[in-house]
Amino acid sequence: MVSESDRDSDRDSDRESAPVPEPAPAPEPGTGAGAGTGRGGGPGSRAEADLANNAARTSVWLDRRAPSRSRRTESPVGLDRNRITEASVRLLDADGLAKFSMRRLAAELDVTAMSLYWYVDTKDDLLELALDSVYAEIAPPREDADWRDRLRELARSYRELLVRHIWISPLAGTFLNIGPNSMLFSYAVQDIVRATGLPLERQTGALSAVFQFVYGFGTVEGHFKARCDATGLTQDEYHQRAMSTIRAQPHLRQITEASDELMAARGGKTVEEMRERDFVFALDLLIAGIEAVRDRSRSSAQ
Repeated sequence: MVSESDRDSDRDSDRESAPVPEPAPAPEPGTGAGAGTGRGGGPGSRAEADLANNAARTSVWLDRRAPSRSRRTESPVGLDRNRITEASVRLLDADGLAKFSMRRLAAELDVTAMSLYWYVDTKDDLLELALDSVYAEIAPPREDADWRDRLRELARSYRELLVRHIWISPLAGTFLNIGPNSMLFSYAVQDIVRATGLPLERQTGALSAVFQFVYGFGTVEGHFKARCDATGLTQDEYHQRAMSTIRAQPHLRQITEASDELMAARGGKTVEEMRERDFVFALDLLIAGIEAVRDRSRSSAQ
């Protein structure tokens, strides 16, 4: 005879989403990259049937269905979506995306795993909610500032977010990112790009150039920092050990000598200083490119 707890455990396993995808290139803010994976239960489940009948249901933000369970008195007291989402972010920050599960989250909240399904249908729903919630950490740029300064501020905030929550990178390329906080970020980006004076048909390209760059820069920075933390070394110590190992390889000498010249010319005594110089200059290059295209377009129009 199968116990109720065994049945709950089976359903819990069915509702866990598919394995975590590899990091994908970030979509333009607010546009997303398509459907998340593993959005159903076991074969024949209602969630699976819904997907078959409604292929557009690719986001928790598009879900207008009735809850999958009617609310009964057994609904956990004091548990709601906000509390679940906050706990999800804490776990993702602490343990990473690969270790995140409904059971670990339930233990964090001191509830049963099945209790979470009063509020979400799958783990993917929780990941999407967590992703949107952290976008609230991006401060809106100053409305009275020049567009260049606003762009720098927003780009820096986005970079810091990617470093602070390294699990964002693969999720940003997986989900639609149409939650309320993500859409506010998207609107702020579009507002700045409109203020550049670029022709309308060039604005999405400028948006992609800047924020795909920031996505890549912040992703690499975040993972390098996490790697250093895992080894117990500072970023400078890790960098020095890595460079010493590379320099010890005779066949790489020509490459390392050229690299040393570049690093000396760039300046900066620490990894963070060198990285900051690169980020600032690269962003300035992108802004200069936007200005050049804008001015050329205006000249052509005259």
